[in-house]
Amino acid sequence: MVNPIYSADSHVTEHPETYTRHIDPAYRDRAPHVVHQDGVGDAYVIPGMQNAFLPIGLIAAAGKKPEDIRLGGSFDDWYPGGFDPHARLADQDRDGVAGEILYPTVGMVLCNHPDLDYKRACMNAFNEWMGAYCGAHPDRLFGVGQTAMRSPEEGIEDLKRIKSLGLRGVMLPGVPGRADYDSEIYAPFFDAAIDLRLPLSFHILTSPSDFGPVRGPVLNHAVSILRSNQDIMGMFVFGGVFERHPDLRIVCAEADAGWVPHWTYRMDHFYKRHRHHMRARELRRLPSEYFRDHIYTTFQDDWVAFRTIDLVNPERLMWANDFPHSDSTWPWSQDVLREHTVHLSEAQKALVLRDNVARLYGLPH
Repeated sequence: MVNPIYSADSHVTEHPETYTRHIDPAYRDRAPHVVHQDGVGDAYVIPGMQNAFLPIGLIAAAGKKPEDIRLGGSFDDWYPGGFDPHARLADQDRDGVAGEILYPTVGMVLCNHPDLDYKRACMNAFNEWMGAYCGAHPDRLFGVGQTAMRSPEEGIEDLKRIKSLGLRGVMLPGVPGRADYDSEIYAPFFDAAIDLRLPLSFHILTSPSDFGPVRGPVLNHAVSILRSNQDIMGMFVFGGVFERHPDLRIVCAEADAGWVPHWTYRMDHFYKRHRHHMRARELRRLPSEYFRDHIYTTFQDDWVAFRTIDLVNPERLMWANDFPHSDSTWPWSQDVLREHTVHLSEAQKALVLRDNVARLYGLPH
């Protein structure tokens, strides 16, 4: 494909046997599984999590008109490409993409499971399944593995296993098992990720606060789910993580990017104005500079991100189609991109649609 386009954030939809087949036998009876619920249709259920079920109709709503998106549905309504790697190539061709960075779906919710042992068993099972899925077409399917992050030491073990499976990155839970990510106990983990060339990602809907109560109408949730990712990015910057690990790169996935110019201005303002009385950590550079160099953001149809490209680092913006989820631009991605990139130079378009993700994950370009 001439001048290929990559999606920096797409998803698999785990087959109903993903966890039951690959999980440690000790957890098989409690593995995530699909059930039929009246009024909802088929749904993925995660034992041990209150009200944790994923309606299949919402998981695979790409390409549907807004008025046709429903919670109900059956497993047969899923796009086969979500769990069949051979069918996935046709989905990519239809959308005009040469490859995708692939995140989990059920695994996103699992990030918030309270039982760390169970969480790790599920994530190990997912990694095995994902490795096989991507291994069918390693030139077009680029998987992201998971770690439960029960401890930094175990996280390093998970990184090595994820790398051995041929996966290209690692999605972290929003909250780790010990302390928080700005603690220096995670230094060996970050060093291992750098050495193994495994970019670390934080995806929306992988922090407990993403599922908290919503003030006002339920649509306000669409705004609130960005905040957890923003909090994590701020923690890495203000906590001095990037200062201690200058080669570390973090992906802020599916939280859009149009907010970055204003948000980084606010970071600088409060750092310069209030760091002394707040007894904040002294940084060698401005917070916005760390964000600019170390944090990648992915987005779909965020036209603000395209319009403000001169206010951010264009080498850290990565477009995505989010297939097959309900926010996906599939199968109209090329129409969206023609409209939103018309003002960009060819060099800028190349960065956002291909080069940035290719360089980060080691893809052909």
